[in-house]
Amino acid sequence: MPHCDSVEGKYRGSSLDEDETGETVVSEKRNKDTEVRATEQFREDLNAMIRAQVTDLTVDELEAVQSLPSGAALLVVRRGPDLGARFLLDQDSTVAGRHPAADIFLDDVTVSRKHAEFKRRGTVFSVLDRGSLNGTYCNGERIDGEVVLEDGVEVQVGKFRFTFFASRFDLPGSF
Repeated sequence: MPHCDSVEGKYRGSSLDEDETGETVVSEKRNKDTEVRATEQFREDLNAMIRAQVTDLTVDELEAVQSLPSGAALLVVRRGPDLGARFLLDQDSTVAGRHPAADIFLDDVTVSRKHAEFKRRGTVFSVLDRGSLNGTYCNGERIDGEVVLEDGVEVQVGKFRFTFFASRFDLPGSF
């Protein structure tokens, strides 16, 4: 490979290599800690971006979220069947599934009979997969065990993708 002092000086801590086409590429030398920190930062940034997408609510949905009393929450279907449907979480336990007796009835073959359970403890909500075949996801990651829900998080049950909205009274920094 040809030697070039000006390029090497510009990319200190990097190495120059050739890719499979013979083009010169710069490869940064990284240790595993740097990559882990970068991945964690990316995940945090992605989650913040997902939470920021709550501004695409309709006027009716925005009014419904703003009128939630303390200790209540709302799930809004953002993707999948029944787009725009809203489900109030105002009990200590709410089961979502394909069973007709489920608190949140989701009529789709991708949903198990008792797929997921939403739990309320005071003003804190969480979701728990109830052993479903397809799993339950929060912000695109399959959950294992109980996961506390934050305002704006996406919860997926089968083909249904919900956005979780806590009462405005229960958010940090609210009166």
